[in-house]
Amino acid sequence: MAVILDYKAGNLASVKRACEHVGMQVEYCDDPDQLRHAERAIFPGVGAAGSAMRSLRARGLDEALLEVIKHGMPVLGICLGMQVSLTHSEENDTATLGLIPGAVRRFAFDRQDLKIPHMGWNEVRVVQEHPVLADIQAGDEFYFVHSYFPQPQDPEAVLAVTDYEGDFACAIGRDNYIGTQFHPEKSAQVGLRLLANFSKWNGLC
Repeated sequence: MAVILDYKAGNLASVKRACEHVGMQVEYCDDPDQLRHAERAIFPGVGAAGSAMRSLRARGLDEALLEVIKHGMPVLGICLGMQVSLTHSEENDTATLGLIPGAVRRFAFDRQDLKIPHMGWNEVRVVQEHPVLADIQAGDEFYFVHSYFPQPQDPEAVLAVTDYEGDFACAIGRDNYIGTQFHPEKSAQVGLRLLANFSKWNGLC
């Protein structure tokens, strides 16, 4: 059984529907012990880093998530769920989980025609092979909506990039954890392929 972390940081229904569409058995999870007994976990989220971290800590999900990742559970972070996997976010100067060393930065552009948030479909280019990103081809586009982006310290943690007035990391990972800035559950067939890959991934690259 896979679980979708419910820490009151966004609409989870679209994630659940997409997972079920690819044959994944999923249930919502807001309890640390439930998370510890799952086979794999999806860590979605929209909203602000500060409130997300407060909600995770209040439920004890922060420590439980670090624990299950340490013990090898495959975990997929999505959007805010990916952003709080790094060490620090510029959004309200927030200390985050520290799964992957690095920071989350806010977009800043000199050009007036580049909007913040970055919203819509954009090409994802895989720069490091990974089982969850298998079958992503040149030209494949995923759906984005975000004002902040991840900047891992280690370039080896960057799995895929997207161009928005320069490349930024849009998929990061280490060991049995992978996170995406884009929303696979909102990205039509290519997003469903990614979720199907995750459903079969045992956490080894």
